[in-house]
Amino acid sequence: MSRRTGGAGNGVAPKTSVAEEPSYDKQKDLLSSNKGHFSLLKALHMADYITELNGFCGIMSIFSSLRYCLGDPTEKSNLYLALAFLPFGLFFDFMDGRVARWRKKSSMMGQELDSLADLISFGLAPACVAFSLGMRTTLDHVLLAVFVLCGLTRLARFNVTAASGDIPKDASGKASYFEGTPIPTTLGLDALMAYWVSQGWVLDQVPLGVWFQGTALEVHPVVVVFLVHGSLMCSKSLHVPKP
Repeated sequence: MSRRTGGAGNGVAPKTSVAEEPSYDKQKDLLSSNKGHFSLLKALHMADYITELNGFCGIMSIFSSLRYCLGDPTEKSNLYLALAFLPFGLFFDFMDGRVARWRKKSSMMGQELDSLADLISFGLAPACVAFSLGMRTTLDHVLLAVFVLCGLTRLARFNVTAASGDIPKDASGKASYFEGTPIPTTLGLDALMAYWVSQGWVLDQVPLGVWFQGTALEVHPVVVVFLVHGSLMCSKSLHVPKP
């Protein structure tokens, strides 16, 4: 969770604090240029491509969840695959910061990429796994959507506070604490869901069953875990010390 952008969702120093950019910003020039079909690819730093791999892991997790929903419900390989991609997303989320510091390359482009990749891998993808496991009632959908929106809000808030300097930073430019839980902590939910899959607690065997079955309020109460986690991510008063 070492971030070049401040982990967008992780609450460390923004990517722009990794190293001072020269007065001539080559990436900005390439992004504003309309010359060349591959100018955008040329504008990306190595760390940006690693961030893209984080997003790739999240997307592949979502596709694996969809494959499970469309296939044999007794065949759980796609569920395991959906869950397995997410720790790899965290690996790339960690490595992009390392590479950015090593190469002394930083940009606002990287910060935005980082936030979007984190939203996919640690927000939308876990919600899709939960849906695949069996949390498929209308109220389940609403609560899972709220969870994803909490992650979205947390990432946007961090980008704003990191840019404005509202969060205290140490001498190296890193934030001294996380404001709310970092979005990659959703891997704890992924580990919990992996345990459910290993025990066969999916579909009609989801833990705690269904409440208010057959009514408009039909819901799997275990989905509240996602709602609580989303609330912790958005908390402004919760300050998690950085290791």
